[in-house]
Amino acid sequence: MPNERLRAALLQKRITIAALAEEVGVDPKTVERWVTQDRQPYRRTRLAVASFLGVDETYLWPDALTTDQVASASNSEIVTIYPHRWAVPRDAWGRLFADAKNEIGILVYSGLFLAEDSGIHRLLADKARAGVRVRVLLGDPDSSQVAERGEDEGIGAAMAAKVRSAIVLYKSVRAVEGVEFRLHSTVLYNSIYFADDELFVNTHVWGVPANNAPFWHMRKLPGGEIVSTYRESFERVWEGAKHLAPEA
Repeated sequence: MPNERLRAALLQKRITIAALAEEVGVDPKTVERWVTQDRQPYRRTRLAVASFLGVDETYLWPDALTTDQVASASNSEIVTIYPHRWAVPRDAWGRLFADAKNEIGILVYSGLFLAEDSGIHRLLADKARAGVRVRVLLGDPDSSQVAERGEDEGIGAAMAAKVRSAIVLYKSVRAVEGVEFRLHSTVLYNSIYFADDELFVNTHVWGVPANNAPFWHMRKLPGGEIVSTYRESFERVWEGAKHLAPEA
């Protein structure tokens, strides 16, 4: 049975079998067998192929790793856990976004602490101008989900007000080419912040403000699945969200 995922990745990246073979140091006929016969290369070669194509090893070869190997890699993705968001060192946020080479993503209801930070504004704008894709998802202030989160935190309509404040505060960033803002109407179980393979997750706990909730710092590793799960969640919310125009 052919490996359609590998075939599709090659086509999407416009990479020939010969080019991939040269990159990873094998015969083109070997690569052709990977595609047409779903042969699996050794782990080191799989990692090289996945890195070259910009995808996960487990996406190209879903059955390549055992359950124990996936669990071990996933556990190693956790860099550290903080008991509260306020315990995260302030400069960690700047380092997260400053190290981005390809993309930055933010998924929150308001994330007002970032919206109020002019240094973060400059950083996001500079990254966008340098070619990094910057995407920010804010809660739709008119949605029932935002209203419900306000009730959960005990602040009622103040949650929608915080979102509206964030929209206004981000006005200059929203005008920068390469920065995309959308409004979502989603029940968030976590706020997500990522830069390439680095990920922050602020858990949402009923009755607890986000600033006091537990916080995870993670980094994507080959074979791990935790970071990929959160990134896939971000993409699903992004696809269902509505565009927020710079003039709004």
